[in-house]
Amino acid sequence: MWRFAKKKQKNSAEHGTDAVEVPESQAGAEEPAAEPAVGASDYDPVEGDFGPFDGDSVDYRQFDFSDFAKGGLDLGSLMVPVPHEGEVQVEMGPTGPQMVHIVTPFGRITPVAFAAPKSTDMWEEAATEILQGMAEDGLQVSMEQGPWGQEVHAESGDAAMHVIGVSGPRWMLRMTLAGPGASSADLVELTRQIIARTFVMRGKDPIPAGTALPVQIPQAMADELRRHLEAQAQAQAQSEGQGQA
Repeated sequence: MWRFAKKKQKNSAEHGTDAVEVPESQAGAEEPAAEPAVGASDYDPVEGDFGPFDGDSVDYRQFDFSDFAKGGLDLGSLMVPVPHEGEVQVEMGPTGPQMVHIVTPFGRITPVAFAAPKSTDMWEEAATEILQGMAEDGLQVSMEQGPWGQEVHAESGDAAMHVIGVSGPRWMLRMTLAGPGASSADLVELTRQIIARTFVMRGKDPIPAGTALPVQIPQAMADELRRHLEAQAQAQAQSEGQGQA
């Protein structure tokens, strides 16, 4: 299902804070790609062949995802591959960037990582709460079996939502999918491929369970957002000035 190669040599380099571009020249220099056996019982975030990986124990530089992704989006607590057909969209809040989305031809994917307790499968509990909440909102909901366990699926008219969660060591990764119902299956498959190549860096700081891990926007993206907001403010000021003239 998910074809990617793992590099032979390992190093202990720490992850940076900017988006990582995987050079095309690296392709073909790795071990032959293998189809990992997929199943909840096969998943190992540290020693396994597919993710999501524990980024505090596994260096993402050991992997080559250039056949799938244009680069890796480094959000500090998350390293998420951006597929060749995807684009990054930042949702702005009152105080700055609030949410990061990956927009694809099939719909939108929103990744979030949370701190979680050591001994509890936090996703198993969260999935039930999400399902109940969606049902109370009037959506048609169901549980579906995915590679990492139960996934939540919901439909409303021609639109569909899908929530995939994975519990790791002291963290939980959640991907929320939204798009047209007609392309829901394609969006789910693409998201599973993204999850299999995602790294979660929880860190060692004490964080209450259920708290979203902090996200850092790459500097280049932050600068682009700042220029965009400044241009918007300038255009609005000019428009208001013309209206008062």
